[in-house]
Amino acid sequence: MKKVLIDLTILKHINCGLGQIAYNYARFYGENAGNLEFEVHFLLPRQYVGAFGNDVHYHASSWLYDLSDRFIPKFDVWHSIHQLCRHMPSRKSTPFLLTIHDINFIYEKSGKSLERQTGKFLKRLKRADRIVYISDFTRNDILNHFPTDTPQEIIYNGVEFGDPQQERRPVLPFDENSKYLFTIGQIRQKKNFHVLLDAMKLLPQYKLVIAGEKGSAYADMIEERIKAEGIDNVFLIGTVHNSEKIWLYNHCEAFVFPSMFEGFGLPVIEAMSFGKPVVSSDMTSLKEICSGHAFILENFEADHIAGKITQAIDTYSKDPALVAQNTEYARSFTYRRHMDEYLRIYREMLQ
Repeated sequence: MKKVLIDLTILKHINCGLGQIAYNYARFYGENAGNLEFEVHFLLPRQYVGAFGNDVHYHASSWLYDLSDRFIPKFDVWHSIHQLCRHMPSRKSTPFLLTIHDINFIYEKSGKSLERQTGKFLKRLKRADRIVYISDFTRNDILNHFPTDTPQEIIYNGVEFGDPQQERRPVLPFDENSKYLFTIGQIRQKKNFHVLLDAMKLLPQYKLVIAGEKGSAYADMIEERIKAEGIDNVFLIGTVHNSEKIWLYNHCEAFVFPSMFEGFGLPVIEAMSFGKPVVSSDMTSLKEICSGHAFILENFEADHIAGKITQAIDTYSKDPALVAQNTEYARSFTYRRHMDEYLRIYREMLQ
């Protein structure tokens, strides 16, 4: 029986966006691999060996794989689910499928760091036998910087829709009757969260919850501004568990996403799936992914952001049909559809 390896080593960062994508791959194939005509193999951190059932085969990621081909088993297709993969098939006979989410390093790095990141990316790009982009924006961005004639196509990310029955309220510095806005992502410059601080001064009737990893100078800057300017309705609560994220989506008044760099923009679809109004920037892929179902920011001035949030909440409260329409759109991003597209590619590459 032929063998497909899926690189899920990013599970070591399970709470980040790519980690959640890897987790959903693992769950899907753990439940469905026994019904396929080929073997499914996972390359993943050692602590996850055996965690997804007996119908898949497990390979613990090892530094030995960086040393020699002989340490790497032979596979008929090797799929890296993101462009930051550490491992690649060294055997030229192994077809390599590469999924590319973004090339944010082009905009975030400089000097020697940019050279190193570019070199690593080019090595993966040149090794790929087939490429999948997660959005039309990502494809155009890649081709503008790194032209390639490798066979390629676009497959939108799947979304794991949260079950409200599994929700759990996180520890929050306000009571349950308070109305709040929500946003989520690593607290980094590209997420542009700082533009919300002045807007929230104009919206004292709402709290703003910002969830995401805080270990950056940018996060420190935001917290310093909150303290120095006495902004008492903005809270950085750090990383949240999935059940807490479900609660935050399910009970917020609106989701606000001023990000400047997104290869896809998973949170905007997650928020829509809960029937929540989304206020988003139109930067990079976001306008494409929102596809007319969000309230788009035309600039990042405080009064404009505050006005757009108010407009979004008022419009949703008065138009249940709009809520249903946008929820239905979001719910079209199923993992079943996503996985079916990749199963098609695996089968084509196995021929």
